[in-house]
Amino acid sequence: MGAGIWNRYTLEKRVFLQEQTCSKYPFGRYKNLASRNFMSFVAPFRYPFSDVPASEQEDLFIRKLRQCCVAFDFMDPVADLKGKEVKRCTLNELVDYITGGRGVLTEPVYPEIIKMISANLFRTLPPSENPDFDPEEDDPTLEASWPHLQLVYEFFLRFLESSDFQPTIGKRVIDQKFVLQLLELFDSEDPRERDFLKTVLHRIYGKFLGLRAFIRKQINNIFLRFVYETEHFNGVGELLEILGSIINGFALPLKAEHKQFLVKVLIPLHKVKCLSLYHAQLAYCVVQFLEKDPTLTEPVVRGLLKYWPKTCSQKEVMFLGEIEEVLDVIEPSQFTRIQEPLFRQISRCVSSPHFQVAERALYFWNNEYIMSLMEENNHVIMPIMFPALYRISKEHWNQTIVALVYNVLKTFMEMNSKLFDELTVSYKAERQKEKKREKERDELWKKLAELELHHNKTTPAQQNNSPPSKK
Repeated sequence: MGAGIWNRYTLEKRVFLQEQTCSKYPFGRYKNLASRNFMSFVAPFRYPFSDVPASEQEDLFIRKLRQCCVAFDFMDPVADLKGKEVKRCTLNELVDYITGGRGVLTEPVYPEIIKMISANLFRTLPPSENPDFDPEEDDPTLEASWPHLQLVYEFFLRFLESSDFQPTIGKRVIDQKFVLQLLELFDSEDPRERDFLKTVLHRIYGKFLGLRAFIRKQINNIFLRFVYETEHFNGVGELLEILGSIINGFALPLKAEHKQFLVKVLIPLHKVKCLSLYHAQLAYCVVQFLEKDPTLTEPVVRGLLKYWPKTCSQKEVMFLGEIEEVLDVIEPSQFTRIQEPLFRQISRCVSSPHFQVAERALYFWNNEYIMSLMEENNHVIMPIMFPALYRISKEHWNQTIVALVYNVLKTFMEMNSKLFDELTVSYKAERQKEKKREKERDELWKKLAELELHHNKTTPAQQNNSPPSKK
């Protein structure tokens, strides 16, 4: 076949196709092109690359890319079925071609590839079908055009991962504007799309050094807007996952901007009510920072204590889990700086009437490293924890918690029996004083009640004995 393929089609038809697909239909969400018009010009592009001489494959590649700029309306499942199938087959062919071919990424195809990717991916995301959408409870709305979008994302990844890919050429078309549009797509409800976006953005970050600071800054802006304005962004977890890898690669010593990002952006992310959607990724990022620079432990722990949940037990359990992760990597010198405020909070958690909160806090005593830190600083920690533990051992409603508390008290007794005895005596003496104060308070209230009763009895009698008023 070869060159004769193209001779059957006039130059006017080729120009018409290019204008129709890449100019008229590049950025609409679903630009419905009638099958009859579309199919009139797809025939020459259905020939496989293997049927075309090597000298003409670049030309065919570009034409197939332009063909795939057309977007179809997947909201109507029966519209343009033939056109949709042709595009799906063409996208599959492009994926295979860029994966198996050598030398296929020539300089002229870079802008054509980005045009095709932009025409398919960049769109205005629709509002949620459910205005009261709860990501924790409701199923997400899946992207209707996923049969095509998935292949476009697959093609994009193969493009970035190709051994032929040249960042020096790619940076001309993958610029800040492109990255900004890519980041906006992270708000998609479809988790399949966000998963692809996560991998794509990570590849871009790795290959384009000039875009790294810009990407970090824009993620920073997304998080700040999420925390202080909207409290809604579907892709927070995926962006944090990317950041976990980025933080792992930070050079030492850490730059001031990175430390500020931890304190001013990552820590405030803990206060959002939908924390459970991304807490695992967030905790990983925080721990990565502490492993890089242990001196950040104090601001991190104090930040967590600042945003400690007051009314949500589920979040409190998550905070306790993160605190344990922090303590697993803490250095003894840093532990002494935060032990008092931290264990005052742990004492409050142990005293919680919610048994899951109390149970999670008491599990700290099962951690060998944390136990070693407590043992070194028992003279500080035991006086903080003892009153709550002793009271719970007598009063808590849940027998599992009572059993755990007995084990902790036994551990403290073995750790420092002398201090334990002193605290026991001191606690009992304080309790006696409290009981005495309570008794005195009750007696005072009784006297006040008697005085009020006496006053109420005498007042009417005084009124009856008073002389009549003169008029």
